[in-house]
Amino acid sequence: MEHGRSRRKRNKSLAARLVPVLLVLLIADAALFFFWVVKPEIAERKVRASVLASEAAEESRARELESLRREEEALRAERESREAEERLRRTSSEAPETTEETLPPEPEVPEGFLKVEPAQPGVLTFSFAGDILFDEHYAVMASLLERSGGAPDVHRAFDEGILAEMRGADLFVVNNEFTYSDRGTPTAGKQYTFRARPEFASLLTDMGADAVTLANNHAFDYGEASLLDTLDTLDAIGMPHAGAGRDLSEAARPLYFFAEGRKIALIAATQIERSSPPDTRGATDSLPGVFRCLKPDRLLEEIRRAKESCDLVIVCVHWGTEGTTTIDWMQEQQAPLIAEAGADLIIGGHPHVLQKIGTVKGVPIIYSLGNFWFNSRTLDTGLFSVSYDLEKGELSGFRFVPALQSGCRTRLLAGDEKQAAIGRMQALSKGVKLDEDGNVTF
Repeated sequence: MEHGRSRRKRNKSLAARLVPVLLVLLIADAALFFFWVVKPEIAERKVRASVLASEAAEESRARELESLRREEEALRAERESREAEERLRRTSSEAPETTEETLPPEPEVPEGFLKVEPAQPGVLTFSFAGDILFDEHYAVMASLLERSGGAPDVHRAFDEGILAEMRGADLFVVNNEFTYSDRGTPTAGKQYTFRARPEFASLLTDMGADAVTLANNHAFDYGEASLLDTLDTLDAIGMPHAGAGRDLSEAARPLYFFAEGRKIALIAATQIERSSPPDTRGATDSLPGVFRCLKPDRLLEEIRRAKESCDLVIVCVHWGTEGTTTIDWMQEQQAPLIAEAGADLIIGGHPHVLQKIGTVKGVPIIYSLGNFWFNSRTLDTGLFSVSYDLEKGELSGFRFVPALQSGCRTRLLAGDEKQAAIGRMQALSKGVKLDEDGNVTF
């Protein structure tokens, strides 16, 4: 029993001695674990944190550098732009180049001239037409008002083809063979007297007219009052007119046009009527009337004066015998005088039918453009279109544009009808050549 107790004592003593040893071993093992496992992990984490912080700092510095670079580029671009502007300013002031801003200024429009802007730079185009009538007491206007419901519609008077030709010219000129007025009395003993409501003058603009001639034998049909009303009406709508006036000075005064530095004069005069005294009063120094040229001295004087200051002189003259294609003796007598005085182009009217195209003293002439939109008769008509080379200062093209007045309408001809009409004009015009498009060679 004592032996047993002695053994238990020895075991307790051994255990007592082993506990410190085991504790030391555990502590040593823990220390080894810390130094070999935990401490390296902590160090590695610190290294990773340091690397990440370094990378973040590097990215931040890179962003800052990029921002500085962009700011520097913007400042450099702004500086270069200012320097370029300064160089341009110095260049413009010291040695100007040929640019839109340094091109020579456009010539000033002379006093009394109307500026024309050619549709095609360098070429001025004209179209001339014969007689028109807006008196509602005659068939052509009465028919238009009926077709238009009382408000005249130009599209019911002319087809689109002929309207395009009229409106397409830089200067479209037509003979206004009546007065605009609601005053006056018809000339006693005169078979036909024409007067239209003043508001109908707007049809001129609708047609594309740029100027009208008044030197004819119907501008005075309702007396002085109606002529004065006509002048006032045309002035009110801004429609240039020639050939009649409040006195002789105004009646004889040309219309002046200005295009790309070139000066153009248009003069209108009438021989008709040839009786003495005429029904249509000629203007005097103190009385309104038309510009008469039965005795051509004043007309020739006006042509010479215009030629002194203008590059192109056009003369529109009301003459000839009604209803015939034959040129009469007074046309033959006066045409050479007009050409010699300085006219570059002669446009005739009054016979109510077309007459020949030709030359006189080297000057192109059409002796009569006939009716354009005047009555209910079926008649050949048309436009005489002319081109003027503004650079060379010379007429460069002529074209007869065939049309037909029929049923109180005027329309452009095409196809076989066009060729037949050109053939009829060619038959009248022996000294010139018309091609299939109506182009005229003198």
